[in-house]
Amino acid sequence: MNNPLKRRFAQKQKATLSWLLIPSAFTAESMAQTGFDGLIVDMQHGVQDYQSMVACFQALHAHPVARLARVPANEAGIIGKTLDAGAHGIICPMIGSEAEAEALVRAAKYPPRGTRSNGPVRAGLYTYGPSSYQATANDETLVIAMIETKQGVDNIDDILAVPGIDSIYVGPTDLGFSMGLPPILDREEPEILAIYAHLLKRSAAAGVVAGIHVATPAYARRMLDMGFLWTSIGADVAYMTAAAKVAAAC
Repeated sequence: MNNPLKRRFAQKQKATLSWLLIPSAFTAESMAQTGFDGLIVDMQHGVQDYQSMVACFQALHAHPVARLARVPANEAGIIGKTLDAGAHGIICPMIGSEAEAEALVRAAKYPPRGTRSNGPVRAGLYTYGPSSYQATANDETLVIAMIETKQGVDNIDDILAVPGIDSIYVGPTDLGFSMGLPPILDREEPEILAIYAHLLKRSAAAGVVAGIHVATPAYARRMLDMGFLWTSIGADVAYMTAAAKVAAAC
């Protein structure tokens, strides 16, 4: 297994990703040709399910784009099954403690590093030999913990210290929500920007990559300049509806 996004992270190369909310292989195939470094199938929100995720991964496989998925919860069964489908990485929402981060890593890694069950039915199709996928999966798959609550911020050092966490990923809407603020993306509140700076400082000290979700390219460039190594910008449905509104208003 060769994970192009993990290579970029290891070389400290900045990366730009986006989201696949539409359960369509054709949409995924089209998005794969736009220039993003990775695409994330969202099984937490939107209308994607496991079968549509597999179809999106099949469409992405022909293109040099990383295949990620956000699972709906920190649950071992769906994490392992998502990796079995060929995900290069798992994004897990609402990680707020060391124990939750440890559970995420255990579910995503084969023994002895974790408890992931053997059975990479689709992921193993594109490797050679009966155990070649298993031999590389622990090192190649990305484990990404979403930091999107005040609890996660308060416990960031404990979360970052968990071996196997490759990246933290800031979810601005839920982070604001947890602090009594409106659920918006490209935030300007001084207290939120201070949290971003704090997370960047702590993740850099721990040697862990940091990413953030944003709404616009301009804010993405600002966050990359601030120190985030990667961003995700918008989503397929947002791009489609925005362009349609412009066309309909002519």
